[in-house]
Amino acid sequence: MPAPSTPPFRRIAFLLSQVGSAVGQRFAERVAPLGVQPSDLGILRLIAQSDGLSQQELAGQLGVVPSRVVALIDSLQEKGLVRRVRSQSDRRVQRLELDARGREVLAEMRTVGAAHEAATIEVLTEQERTTLAELLGKLAEAHGVDRDVHPGYRTGR
Repeated sequence: MPAPSTPPFRRIAFLLSQVGSAVGQRFAERVAPLGVQPSDLGILRLIAQSDGLSQQELAGQLGVVPSRVVALIDSLQEKGLVRRVRSQSDRRVQRLELDARGREVLAEMRTVGAAHEAATIEVLTEQERTTLAELLGKLAEAHGVDRDVHPGYRTGR
């Protein structure tokens, strides 16, 4: 007796996980020559969007405890990407700014990211890309996934 076939929709979560892992690994490989990991780029982008962002504000945006942000910023500072500047209005507050190298990496990342995106979806038609983007957006919203915050911040990856 032949084995009953499994409807294809029964493995969607597994395939999403597998594709996400593969795409994430390829992106990490693409940005490694820049001396960063994917989660570093998210922080650089947030700082660039709000130059002078405090460590406390960054912790709130990332959804992590402030002590976690200290370690993240220490790492970026050691790489010469970010600097801490004391607030003129409150000396207890550390404001975050991109160093010149941080701005360069962010600019290079845009090129790398665009190439990565194109390579990831090249097998899809324009209509399939639109449909996939809509469906993934719907799933992200339903599962409370923040499109702007890398989950690696919470785990240290």
